[in-house]
Amino acid sequence: MPKYLILAEKPSAAKNFAKALGGTSGHFSDFDYRIMNLRGHLMTFREPDEMVPETLAKKYKSWKLADMPWRLNDLNWQRTYIRTRTKGATNKQLLDQIKSELKQGYDGIIIATDTDPSGEGDLLAFEAIDAMKWQGPVFRANFMDETPQSIQQAMRQLVPIADKWQYGPYLKGESRSRWDFASMQLTRIATTLVKGAGYAVVAREGRLKSVIIWKIYEQWQKINAYVPIPFYEVKFKDPAGHVFARKVDPKIEGLPWRHAQKSAGEADLANYHESPVTNEQHVTKRQAPPKLIDLAGLAALLAPQELSAKQVLSTYQKLYEAQYVSYPRTEDRNVTPEQFNELLPVVDQIADLVQVNRQLLSHRQPRKTHVKPQGSHGANRPGTKVPASLDQLDKYGPGAQQIYTTLAKNYLAMLAEDYVYDHVTAELLDYPDFKTAFNVPIALNYKAIFNVETDDTESQSATLGPKAQPDLAEGKNPKPQTPTTKWIMAYLEKHNVGTGATRVSTLSDMSQGTKGMLKEARGKLTPTQTGNISAIMVENTWIASPKITKRLFEMMDEVEQFKMPMPQLLDSVTQVIAHDMPQMEANVANLNQRLGPPPKKRKVKAKPKAEQVTGMFKGQEIHFAKTWGNHTFTDAEIADLLAGKTITFETTTKQKKPFTAKGQLGKRTFRGNEYVGFKLIKG
Repeated sequence: MPKYLILAEKPSAAKNFAKALGGTSGHFSDFDYRIMNLRGHLMTFREPDEMVPETLAKKYKSWKLADMPWRLNDLNWQRTYIRTRTKGATNKQLLDQIKSELKQGYDGIIIATDTDPSGEGDLLAFEAIDAMKWQGPVFRANFMDETPQSIQQAMRQLVPIADKWQYGPYLKGESRSRWDFASMQLTRIATTLVKGAGYAVVAREGRLKSVIIWKIYEQWQKINAYVPIPFYEVKFKDPAGHVFARKVDPKIEGLPWRHAQKSAGEADLANYHESPVTNEQHVTKRQAPPKLIDLAGLAALLAPQELSAKQVLSTYQKLYEAQYVSYPRTEDRNVTPEQFNELLPVVDQIADLVQVNRQLLSHRQPRKTHVKPQGSHGANRPGTKVPASLDQLDKYGPGAQQIYTTLAKNYLAMLAEDYVYDHVTAELLDYPDFKTAFNVPIALNYKAIFNVETDDTESQSATLGPKAQPDLAEGKNPKPQTPTTKWIMAYLEKHNVGTGATRVSTLSDMSQGTKGMLKEARGKLTPTQTGNISAIMVENTWIASPKITKRLFEMMDEVEQFKMPMPQLLDSVTQVIAHDMPQMEANVANLNQRLGPPPKKRKVKAKPKAEQVTGMFKGQEIHFAKTWGNHTFTDAEIADLLAGKTITFETTTKQKKPFTAKGQLGKRTFRGNEYVGFKLIKG
């Protein structure tokens, strides 16, 4: 009977697998198993200069424009362990533990990391497998989510992987990883140029970051350049407040009946008189529930509630690990029939929890628009595990209740009837070009559960006329919309740039820390100084083009489907850099004009160099500082130190607290350079 080691992505996933299979080790289906876990990515690419022959190291360490673009064939793409600051085993120690377990005798490794649409889960698993130098069989367990049923089904349908280079998801993940690594050249180019212009920032550029920061910067430029231009035109209004106006084609400028001066508008108003309302039409229409939301849509809806993209991402992940919500990083906007039927028995329980009237959930048959046979993880939605109360979710992070409630109501809306309304149109008898149109709700149905879109044409009164009076209306050219999380997510979705999850994670990354590119406040997105610099540097570049970025995502899909070899995809990095580098050289001249002169560098007084002592130590001539902290070594102490003896003296800490220092000369390291100096002895 075979024995397999199941490799989960993280400790929480390992717990869910153990729960589903009956323990951290045991027997399932037709094999014995042991579950162990990674911690996400344990490996990362080495520095570029460490992945090329020694003769090329200087070139690949350089940030000079003359040394780019790179020849990617020079790189051996070797990885090293990611250094972690977390408590417990280092990444190397963790992999050594798994490797040691494998020596106990296993017939194969089962990759049980997340089944990501980007191939990320497959990539991080093979990084670990390669680091452990495992040569045995490898299998893939593809699971929808971490529920027991999904895990058990995946374990019964293991997919053998004979060669990772013939396995599409790994190829996609690896090609994306290499592309992103090679694109660091753009950050080096932009940063070198802006520092040369006097701006001491790191201008981070990337295939999604640059698209986002440029679009937001461009929108703020439009807002700052906006000048309201009033106009006056004649409209009619009936006693119920319905407005009758002429149809406006936004492509046509200089409409003869729109007047720049109020006096001209008033003169035009004198040409009109009261008119009867005619040609009143009523048409009953229906509107189906909206699509199921993805992670980007969720973040956009919650941003006005002061939930940042980072908080949504982090809290959602914890809710998923607790099995209260579905898999986060899905590309699906529908569910499969099986997923629909799986959730159906608990929808009443979910409705009670989020205070939705059960009677509204009368459409319990699958909608073709929302339930489709194709799909993998299914759209973001509540899980089959329902919390006893919303308060129970608070421990999973900020916004847990809002995340669950929004997901639940969006999903439950699919089970409600269509919104039904009366679409009313009419015109004026004496002036047929003046028309009105509005909607009067007949039955809210799904809108009583989930309604985030406002309808400006909606009216509570269906009563028209019988007459309408002429009125001089004042308007102005529309002000550009303020960049918000919802706005940028809609832009990226429209241009098919990235998945919902990658949009949220990228926006989260761009908004973090003192060196972040964006400030996010109640969904409003404002570039920082660093963000403004990064945006100016990518104006008219390919890396900031949504068309180019969309094409890159398509090419990665083609690599996965074996329609394009990885080297061809990676060659596009060189093409982008060849195009963008001269453009960035031109763009850097705009920094001073748009942002003002760079801040003057503060002059920092250099510390006086400590007096050095020269002497023989262990047969070699050395130099070391005569002072340590605020203590100056005496001649006797220097003699003892050179003799290899331990000395003791009274001194104070940086906080001026007295303590007894005990130490001797020994090897020290500063910025990678070794030297001999005084070392404290603990204890």
